[in-house]
Amino acid sequence: MRILVIEDEAKLADYVRRGLSESGYTVDVASDGIEGRYLATEGDYQLIVLDIMLPGIDGFGVLSALRAKRNTPVLMLTARDRVEDRVQGLQAGADDYLVKPFAFSELLARIGALLRRGPAQTDAAQLTRLGINNLEIDLLGHKVWRDGQRLDLTAKEFALLTLLVRRKGQTLSRTTLAEQVWNMNFDSDTNVVEVAIRRLRAKMDDPFKPKLLHTVRGMGYVLEERT
Repeated sequence: MRILVIEDEAKLADYVRRGLSESGYTVDVASDGIEGRYLATEGDYQLIVLDIMLPGIDGFGVLSALRAKRNTPVLMLTARDRVEDRVQGLQAGADDYLVKPFAFSELLARIGALLRRGPAQTDAAQLTRLGINNLEIDLLGHKVWRDGQRLDLTAKEFALLTLLVRRKGQTLSRTTLAEQVWNMNFDSDTNVVEVAIRRLRAKMDDPFKPKLLHTVRGMGYVLEERT
């Protein structure tokens, strides 16, 4: 599930991105209104977290351009606490409004509520569930089952598995996994990816059939069904 965060405060944007990534979401960040408008209107996102005070084009301008093309759920995130500002945002097409400073748990809860509503009721299950063969992931509940058995995964293992399932059939390099899951530049002396893959495989793949997580020698890892 992809979320776009449009926020010009670098520390806050990174805080939100890291928190959402660890919760299993794929996150892109735009630091100004011009880039944010382009990504919001041209990209494929299930939800957008949008600040009002942005350089280039403010949040209302981004929201107006977005609403002219699609109904992606929008959570406005801003320091403005006046009632009229909140009313203006909601009237412009925002789905919810959260005032800074905020608790990340509240942000996560509001995002979950918006995604459960979804752009259309019929698409809700597709937005919140992923799977392949007898593996099922509940993105909102952060739960995983294999062949009907609940798996106990850490936050990083959940994020790693979610990324692999989203891009099933694609070989992902260690560099890609390190950047997407750990937000780190890959260091050949670091075996964090291999360790995480080994632990994930022991929980998710080794006790079950068919095997889904495969090593592609010299290239990386892929999640797919193989005959």
